[in-house]
Amino acid sequence: MEIQEQYKRVFQYCCTHVSNPALAEDITQETFLRYLEHPEYKATGKEMQYLYTIARNLCIDEYRRKPSEELPEDFPDPHSQDPAWSDRLALRSILDALPEEEREIVTLRYISELSVSEIAGMYGVSWFSMNRRIKRILKKMRDAFGKEGME
Repeated sequence: MEIQEQYKRVFQYCCTHVSNPALAEDITQETFLRYLEHPEYKATGKEMQYLYTIARNLCIDEYRRKPSEELPEDFPDPHSQDPAWSDRLALRSILDALPEEEREIVTLRYISELSVSEIAGMYGVSWFSMNRRIKRILKKMRDAFGKEGME
């Protein structure tokens, strides 16, 4: 496992959960400190699962600790004519509408770029089961995106 590559992935994962790059950086650093403090993580061959479990728990802790924040002043105008902006906004609302576990799986697979095997290991299910689950989630998202696009 290459630490620098995984650091970037864990940082992206944290950014999607806390929406504050400085805070995501702190959580990412704390994740790796905790990971490196416990050598038993390395002995099991499940380094990625442990890294993301630590990161997820730290993000949850941060979410519980802080009240929701106001939108930043430089937040883009939602009424802009930029189609990419409206697509991102629609995708964000679709992701937010997913149950927490499904949103987490999509984040791990497509933002953190974990393999289906790694995600399956984190959830204690077979590769086939996780692959089917991801396909169902993506179909649900495609269907919802089609409905969002028609509105």
